[in-house]
Amino acid sequence: QVQLKESGGGLVQAGDSLRLSCATSGRTITQYRMGWYRQVPGREREWVAGIADGRTYYTESVKGRFTISIDKANNTAYLQMDSLKPEDTAVYYCIAGGTTGDYWGQGTQVTVSS
Repeated sequence: QVQLKESGGGLVQAGDSLRLSCATSGRTITQYRMGWYRQVPGREREWVAGIADGRTYYTESVKGRFTISIDKANNTAYLQMDSLKPEDTAVYYCIAGGTTGDYWGQGTQVTVSS
């Protein structure tokens, strides 16, 4: 089983950048498909980005602004978020998908002021 811990959230202004980190422990990160979701209170959790077998995927609203990556040496996944917009405000969750199921982190708050 893998444990996930996100960090890097915060309060920024529109146009700023943030990099979220998802540190994994218990298993090698390459055993999993890694991804990021986000959730706004009162709304369903929304898939944002994923990476698997070296390929990256993004929801349309973040294409060209967000970049997902993994550091195999440190078993950490990242979400680089540039040109942030107020509508990006949410709690961001890291997910690891593997043969034994999906595992979630506790989330990190990102707030973008206009």
